[in-house]
Amino acid sequence: MKLLYIKRKTKTEKRYSFMMGELTTKVTYIKRYFMGLPIKTMHKYRETYYGKVKNCDDCILFI
Repeated sequence: MKLLYIKRKTKTEKRYSFMMGELTTKVTYIKRYFMGLPIKTMHKYRETYYGKVKNCDDCILFI
Protein backbone atom coordinates (compact mmCIF):
# COMPACT_ATOMS: atom_id res chain seq x y z
CA MET A 1 0.00 0.00 0.00
CA LYS A 2 1.29 3.42 -0.92
CA LEU A 3 1.56 5.99 1.84
CA LEU A 4 1.11 9.09 -0.31
CA TYR A 5 -0.74 9.12 -3.64
CA ILE A 6 -2.90 11.34 -5.86
CA LYS A 7 -6.35 10.35 -7.14
CA ARG A 8 -8.72 11.93 -9.67
CA LYS A 9 -12.50 11.55 -9.30
CA THR A 10 -15.37 12.95 -11.38
CA LYS A 11 -18.88 13.57 -10.10
CA THR A 12 -21.94 15.48 -11.32
CA GLU A 13 -22.85 18.72 -9.54
CA LYS A 14 -25.35 21.50 -10.02
CA ARG A 15 -23.63 24.86 -10.47
CA TYR A 16 -24.92 28.39 -10.98
CA SER A 17 -23.30 30.91 -13.28
CA PHE A 18 -24.47 34.51 -13.64
CA MET A 19 -24.05 34.35 -17.42
CA MET A 20 -25.73 30.95 -18.04
CA GLY A 21 -27.94 30.36 -15.01
CA GLU A 22 -28.24 26.89 -13.47
CA LEU A 23 -26.22 24.14 -15.11
CA THR A 24 -25.38 20.54 -14.30
CA THR A 25 -21.74 19.70 -15.04
CA LYS A 26 -19.19 17.00 -14.39
CA VAL A 27 -16.65 18.34 -11.90
CA THR A 28 -13.28 16.60 -11.57
CA TYR A 29 -11.47 16.71 -8.23
CA ILE A 30 -7.75 15.98 -7.89
CA LYS A 31 -7.05 15.01 -4.27
CA ARG A 32 -3.96 14.00 -2.33
CA TYR A 33 -4.35 10.97 -0.06
CA PHE A 34 -2.25 9.72 2.85
CA MET A 35 -2.84 6.08 3.80
CA GLY A 36 -6.29 6.12 2.19
CA LEU A 37 -7.49 9.36 3.86
CA PRO A 38 -7.94 12.54 1.80
CA ILE A 39 -5.62 15.34 2.92
CA LYS A 40 -6.05 18.16 0.43
CA THR A 41 -7.97 19.02 -2.74
CA MET A 42 -5.24 20.14 -5.07
CA HIS A 43 -7.41 21.25 -8.00
CA LYS A 44 -11.00 21.07 -9.23
CA TYR A 45 -12.14 21.83 -12.73
CA ARG A 46 -15.06 21.32 -15.06
CA GLU A 47 -15.31 20.70 -18.77
CA THR A 48 -17.72 22.76 -20.86
CA TYR A 49 -20.01 21.49 -23.61
CA TYR A 50 -17.47 22.64 -26.21
CA GLY A 51 -14.54 20.81 -24.60
CA LYS A 52 -12.88 23.76 -22.85
CA VAL A 53 -11.53 23.11 -19.35
CA LYS A 54 -12.48 25.78 -16.80
CA ASN A 55 -11.70 26.33 -13.14
CA CYS A 56 -14.66 25.99 -10.75
CA ASP A 57 -14.07 29.37 -9.10
CA ASP A 58 -16.26 31.21 -11.64
CA CYS A 59 -19.37 29.16 -10.74
CA ILE A 60 -21.22 28.98 -7.42
CA LEU A 61 -22.35 25.63 -6.03
CA PHE A 62 -26.15 25.44 -6.39
CA ILE A 63 -27.99 23.65 -3.62
